[in-house]
Amino acid sequence: MLRSAILFACAAILACAAGLAPTCLAQTRLETTDIANHPFSADFAAGGRLRLRVRSAEVRIIGTADPRVSVELSGRSAQDARKLKVRFGRHATTGEMQISGGPRNGLTITIRIPSDTDLYARIPFGDVSVRNITGNQDVALHAGNLTVDVGDPAEYSRVDAAVFAGEVDAEPFRESHGGLFRFFRTNGPGRYRLHAHVGAGQLTLRSRASAAMPMRRRLSEART
Repeated sequence: MLRSAILFACAAILACAAGLAPTCLAQTRLETTDIANHPFSADFAAGGRLRLRVRSAEVRIIGTADPRVSVELSGRSAQDARKLKVRFGRHATTGEMQISGGPRNGLTITIRIPSDTDLYARIPFGDVSVRNITGNQDVALHAGNLTVDVGDPAEYSRVDAAVFAGEVDAEPFRESHGGLFRFFRTNGPGRYRLHAHVGAGQLTLRSRASAAMPMRRRLSEART
């Protein structure tokens, strides 16, 4: 029996080394704390799908050219967030990240991911922004403010945005609604889908040009 178990284990190892290694090594499981002093980073190639479940906070999700995901903390309570935990799992081109624990207030969580990513994100409460993502996006917030940089509106095949109580401001799609049970839905010629939802609060969809406008205005004012 022992000899059979040893032979089986050896066969499995040889199989990984002889061409099945991508399958054997494609799975990753990471868990870490004390992010303020040791920022989290893990390899994650562009073109994949990422599911995020993040605790309530000020949350910034930013697309970059780097083939990795990373988490950084800032704010007045960042140094008290040693118990905040990041769990990250990856299987082939699909990743899943959970961020939990830590102080209740005074915390900003910045998550950087490859720009070319299909993003699914769920956050209970907070001030959340998503920018520079080129892919399908499905983002929902129970209550608070959600701002999504949509880039070029022509890149989307379907957009639906809703707020149960509050306001939807979607200037790139020429939509603005306030009150109860406000939503809009539109179709276009592009390839991506966008679903954005806020239970109570403010939902803003903006183009990259409008996002950059306040900075340009501040620079022009500084010169005068």
